[in-house]
Amino acid sequence: MTAPISTPITPYATLLGFTRYVDRIGPTKATFVGGLRKQRASRSGFNPHGQFVKALKADIAFHTGGTHLAQVADLVKPRWRPLYQALVPGATTWLQSLGDPMGVDLAQTRDALAMLGDLPVKINPHFGIRYADGRAEAVRLHFDEAPPSKEAALATLHLMARHMDAVLPHAEPVLVDVRRGETHRMPDTVKPDQVEQWLAGEAAAFRAIWTTAA
Repeated sequence: MTAPISTPITPYATLLGFTRYVDRIGPTKATFVGGLRKQRASRSGFNPHGQFVKALKADIAFHTGGTHLAQVADLVKPRWRPLYQALVPGATTWLQSLGDPMGVDLAQTRDALAMLGDLPVKINPHFGIRYADGRAEAVRLHFDEAPPSKEAALATLHLMARHMDAVLPHAEPVLVDVRRGETHRMPDTVKPDQVEQWLAGEAAAFRAIWTTAA
């Protein structure tokens, strides 16, 4: 009897996975990529933030200024309640920082596939917003207890900007640190060519580790 042939698991990363990878140093990079590969092989993974994102989007879409956010912690399973209670205050602060709720609308974003060398990276903002004056932003949310590092923020914003024509044309990429209610934007001093070279090197190493873990 012929043994079944296993299909190789091709290297792949989400925007979140790749930016968490660039944030790591030394041996922890290999451990992290190995974990991503196993997760991909088992098709496992659960997003605990789904209802939170829906509530935030509802407050923007319906111009309710935080009403849905205020209620969402009571609607989730008890095990997720402490997480949601930790996220709501900062998210509400950010929502209020956008100005008059009637002057902001939800905008549809699309996912894109970035190629960093031979590594596909899925670019997936959480949503977009459009202001009354015509400005638009593609929003990626950061939920971790620690603030986003400079490297993780830079990688996230650069890759979103790189594919903004597909994601939300003419929009600015922003990374929102949900717990602290802070918005991160691309610094004016950043040189995109240098960032591109840095990320290409990180992607090549990611792919090499992934293949070695096979």
